[in-house]
Amino acid sequence: MDMQAIMRQAKEMQTRMQQMQEELGHMEVTGESGGGMVKVVMTCKRDLKKVEIAPELMLPEEKETLEDLIVAAVNMAGQNAEQTMASETQKMMQEFGLPANFELPDF
Repeated sequence: MDMQAIMRQAKEMQTRMQQMQEELGHMEVTGESGGGMVKVVMTCKRDLKKVEIAPELMLPEEKETLEDLIVAAVNMAGQNAEQTMASETQKMMQEFGLPANFELPDF
């Protein structure tokens, strides 16, 4: 493979990475805690879209528990977003016949 072909492939891969990043901004992942009493939905770019709280958690004496469950659910959704992004990146790298840890050179 000549250098021009390698550069074309690298440029195409960079374009595909940008497209994938945009698509991931629209993909949604969920996280939940407390056996499903608190659920959150966010994009893979970690934009929180929705929080669902079970009605039984809205009692005043449950405030601290509710806050902790929201934090746990948001963190789980963030982990799911990271895993989805890593999986999508690895799939794309395989399409190009490259190892998953390959890094593009700066242009």
